Amino acid sequence: MESGKIVELVNADIYQRENLVLSNINLEIEKGEFIYVIGKVGTGKSSLIKTLNAEIPLQAGSGKVAGFELFNIKSRDIPPLRRKLGVVFQDFRLLTDRNVHDNLSFVLKSTGWKNKLDIESRIAEVLDSMGMLDKLTKMPHQLSGGEQQRVVIARAILNNPELILADEPTGNLDPETSEEILDLFIRLNKEGKTVIMVTHDYASIAKKPTRTLVCANNGITDSAANNTLVDFESLLEKNY
Repeated sequence: MESGKIVELVNADIYQRENLVLSNINLEIEKGEFIYVIGKVGTGKSSLIKTLNAEIPLQAGSGKVAGFELFNIKSRDIPPLRRKLGVVFQDFRLLTDRNVHDNLSFVLKSTGWKNKLDIESRIAEVLDSMGMLDKLTKMPHQLSGGEQQRVVIARAILNNPELILADEPTGNLDPETSEEILDLFIRLNKEGKTVIMVTHDYASIAKKPTRTLVCANNGITDSAANNTLVDFESLLEKNY
């Protein structure tokens, strides 16, 4: 694991619109970690991801992600921050008017890639790593949910990000496909990516436990703080 903090929040207050959802948060995440974020609806899980991505401004406290200060971040610094991040959404957010290849080339061109051969080579490389190279010319509506999510993950890693933020990436998938997608994130982590995954899929992650942040009561409980793993089986029973 590469040493050094990739995420650091100090006395951070995180809001969703005008509502304070996470208060006085202190959090450190090292490069190379794999972390689950769990909690009931409305407890601040997605707001945490959006704050790390500078989609929601950090209104109090301090925060640093991939070397960028979040508090009062300048608008010109947001694109270079996001180039160090790969974001995966539950609802895919693929461009429905273009095929898989053009979805990916759009991202590369918009982030500064200009050489056509380099673009084609990178697209082929990431799709092959996702087992999706044969879907290059398919439109999003021609793909299953699992296939669409693989394309979304391919899109997220195009620029070789340091940190992957995954917000409910298996939320719309069946259990078998969910496990396959989780395995993809675990593989990316083993290849050196830091992964922070928001999830309700306790059945899948119970089989592959790791450090877990639990959002509840305007705070975050960190399983690493007491060197224990969350009991996902009991969470399933409680319908957490």
